[in-house]
Amino acid sequence: MDVMDGELFEQITKYFSLTNNKEGNEKRAKIYGFTEPGVQVAPGANIRIKGNQIGKNSFVGLYCYLNGDVKVGENCLIGPQCTLAAGNHKYDPETDWFSARTEGDGDDSIVVGDGTWIASGCTITGGVKIGRCNLICAGSVLTKSTEDYSIMAGVPAKKIGRIDPESGKYIYDKK
Repeated sequence: MDVMDGELFEQITKYFSLTNNKEGNEKRAKIYGFTEPGVQVAPGANIRIKGNQIGKNSFVGLYCYLNGDVKVGENCLIGPQCTLAAGNHKYDPETDWFSARTEGDGDDSIVVGDGTWIASGCTITGGVKIGRCNLICAGSVLTKSTEDYSIMAGVPAKKIGRIDPESGKYIYDKK
């Protein structure tokens, strides 16, 4: 049977595209192999990470891309169209191009701290360790590690404030 021409392909395509609800998102997470309770993966997400590295009650949004050594903590939210790509390609002067594979000469893993919210359209680059309960504002490109309770924004992202862990209030830096 040619799966590409068959009813199975149509059913799979519909399932992965149309079921953006808790039940469908949890089923999708299990298909990807994530076994922690409450993990949800929205339609269109492409997740190519090692092992079971998404913590309980975490959500990966629509059309996200997670690749390489990426670990997502517990109770995290990753908004739609975010990219978390661990690893790095190195320039080779002998061939005059960047290697086609990720080089393992340093810690290019990405760690997302518990309770973090990565808003829509963010990019997190290799080697970044995000502290606990960070807010990464929409459209940001995070290239450096962060402290706990940070509010980060911009391209490249800079700390613009912090979250008070006692009250939950956002405290923005003065300009």
